[in-house]
Amino acid sequence: MKKWNLNSWTKYPAKHLPAYQDKKELDMVLGKLKKYPPLVFAGETRSLKKSLAQVVDGKAFLLQGGDCAESFAEFHPDNIRDTLKAILQMSLVLTYSASMPVVKVGRIAGQFSKPRSSPVEKKGDQELPSYLGDNINGMEFTEKARVPDAKRLFRAYSQAASTLNLIRAFSQGGFADLRQVHLWNLGFVNDKTKIKYKEVEDRISDALSFMEACGINPETNRKLRTVNFYTSHEALHLPFEEAMTRVDSTTGEYHDTSAHFVWIGDRTRQPDGAHVEFCRGIENPIGIKCGPTLKADELINLCNIINPKNEPGKITLISRFGANKVEDYLPKLIKGIKKEGLKVIWSCDPMHGNTIKAATGLKTRPFDNVLQEVKNVFAVHQAEGSYAGGLHVEMTGQDVTECTGGAQKISDEDLTNRYRTHCDPRLNASQALELAFLISEEIKKNSKYSKNIIKEAS
Repeated sequence: MKKWNLNSWTKYPAKHLPAYQDKKELDMVLGKLKKYPPLVFAGETRSLKKSLAQVVDGKAFLLQGGDCAESFAEFHPDNIRDTLKAILQMSLVLTYSASMPVVKVGRIAGQFSKPRSSPVEKKGDQELPSYLGDNINGMEFTEKARVPDAKRLFRAYSQAASTLNLIRAFSQGGFADLRQVHLWNLGFVNDKTKIKYKEVEDRISDALSFMEACGINPETNRKLRTVNFYTSHEALHLPFEEAMTRVDSTTGEYHDTSAHFVWIGDRTRQPDGAHVEFCRGIENPIGIKCGPTLKADELINLCNIINPKNEPGKITLISRFGANKVEDYLPKLIKGIKKEGLKVIWSCDPMHGNTIKAATGLKTRPFDNVLQEVKNVFAVHQAEGSYAGGLHVEMTGQDVTECTGGAQKISDEDLTNRYRTHCDPRLNASQALELAFLISEEIKKNSKYSKNIIKEAS
């Protein structure tokens, strides 16, 4: 293994990086960012990795959700709050059903950059560079807006810092108190789903009343009034990630302080590529997106490059095949990982493989397909004797109409009502909560199954 250093990635082929016209301006921006305070801290990252190690052992479940691509235009405290609400609601349902801790990670406070299937976008006779995320260029279909602008990284950093500040206030300041679960409700959630959530609320209230009678309450037990909430994004914009990487003074280790958890996309996971090279040198937990083109031996090689010590909690494998392709591809990857004895988390991204174009021309994701992929993933893991330990979804706390179906019965024609995404379609809060309820039994079965498997193995 070649020696790693902070910029060794620059010696490797790099895909999906923006081409800046003004290199001096980019260097100026990156130079300033290197002197900015970290967004997250090494101790937080280590705590997350410790929690993720519990997921590897089948003792916890990973819930990762949030925006497809954060935008400058929709940056508002209410939007941040509502996304946090939706994730907390999902987590509560999953925790209650499976009777196990849920590790909560948001696609938030830094999820700006997006790889695109084409470097150009066409509208009529006009062709322009593709939109790559608000931290790189503008969504407006104009020549000026589509030119990569390095100064956008300043705004992205500022927005991420403000978002994190609010998240920390909410998660540690009483908003997450289990006595306040009724306050997490979002008004537009489907009535049927709302009733089911109310049942969970009531049972939790009864349990808390019993515990308080026994002398256990949020004042005496901090875990009842706070949550640990972590951030994540795709480590795509490597110059920015390098600028945000710091040496931990207590250990001498490198930590990417732009987020607690970063992942490598399905388009940038080349073993001899820049993104893998960068990620192998940082201590953060690393996700690897696993699509249909990934072979078992390639995945094993990636895991060994990024996690040569086979440290539990370091690697999360995020499968994204499409509902009708899970059985064709996932078993081979599971078998390969099991044979090598690699300690990984298996998470399911049921969004990216189920994107279609509606009759209106808008991209969408049918809710039934999203649900079916999750069910198929759980079934395959049980058949292969492994643990499906995570769910990775693009969602929002807003009442958008971007994914069809669900209890709200959003149709192709409804998509134009509130289609606000800057890139890919997201589940709205009602659909996300509905998904949590629908898969909670699968998670419950899977958790019991995994515990039995682990018990037998020990």
